Amino acid sequence: MPIETFKFLIESHAFGVCERIGERLKMPAKDIRMFFIYASCMTIGSPVIIYMILAFWIRMKDYVNGKRSTVWDF
Repeated sequence: MPIETFKFLIESHAFGVCERIGERLKMPAKDIRMFFIYASCMTIGSPVIIYMILAFWIRMKDYVNGKRSTVWDF
């Protein structure tokens, strides 16, 4: 697998946590990714746990919001 394909796969399909945080804070997702990388190196990986919790939370939120139907749907 070429490195560009792997990079695209990770950046576009890896949970989308940094993109969601970036949209909410109006910051580039690249800066947030770099923060997670640097913080993970300095704190021996504890931000990875936070990232996974946020990824789970976002997926559950999307699941709940996507499955709701109105009273009038039959």
